[in-house]
Amino acid sequence: MTDKFLIFTPTLNEAQNITLLLQEIEKVKMPDAYDILVLDDNSPDGTGRILDELKLTRPHLHVIHKMNRNGIGGAHKDGIQWAFDHGYKTLVTMDADFTHPPHRIPELFQNNQNFDVVVGSRYMEKNSLDGWNSMRKFLTWTAHFLTTFLLGLKYDSTGAFRLYKLDRIHRGFFSEVQSNGYAFFFESLHLLNVGKYRINEVPISLPPRTYGSSKMSYFEALKSIKTLFTIFLFRRKIKTEYRAGHALTNKT
Repeated sequence: MTDKFLIFTPTLNEAQNITLLLQEIEKVKMPDAYDILVLDDNSPDGTGRILDELKLTRPHLHVIHKMNRNGIGGAHKDGIQWAFDHGYKTLVTMDADFTHPPHRIPELFQNNQNFDVVVGSRYMEKNSLDGWNSMRKFLTWTAHFLTTFLLGLKYDSTGAFRLYKLDRIHRGFFSEVQSNGYAFFFESLHLLNVGKYRINEVPISLPPRTYGSSKMSYFEALKSIKTLFTIFLFRRKIKTEYRAGHALTNKT
């Protein structure tokens, strides 16, 4: 078990900004010592090669090269299990495109000692999506309405900017999450809620994507909607040993 926390981000074609992202993270006054894990999803633009070069001068940087893509949710599952395997008590997850500004990371730690999961929320402050185009705002608010109405989740359930207290979550928990695409985010938060884990959220304002283009396709959006209604209709449950109170990281 390590006293450091882990910052995890997956990459797919982020060659334009991955160096700057790491530099910005390293400028932040963090609440504790940390390591960084980047999982590159076989980016054809050379992101993986850049990461290998950056790793040579950064002992706190760890890189995974995923040759067979398994979706954004699959990447997060891999990152979470890597964190468990290497004994981290706390994990912060974020996007690599600066929609999750690194200087907001310490806010996830503030006044949250009594919670198991902390979510950065786009919906707690007015004008938190300034700069986003109308269509993206509409899709984001629609997703929030559906996850609130159908799953009873009052939190920002579709974002990746989160803090997990891994020493309070059973390491087998995320094997219950079936989605490997964008639906991973609301399915995992729904199951955490069903499992009686304590969830909190902090307000964040998100800029529009800084570099590149969104990885969310119309097919992926439709697939996520289908998953949402499937979860609503079948009312998923969690194995007793994976629920809050049974969450020792040394269990398999």
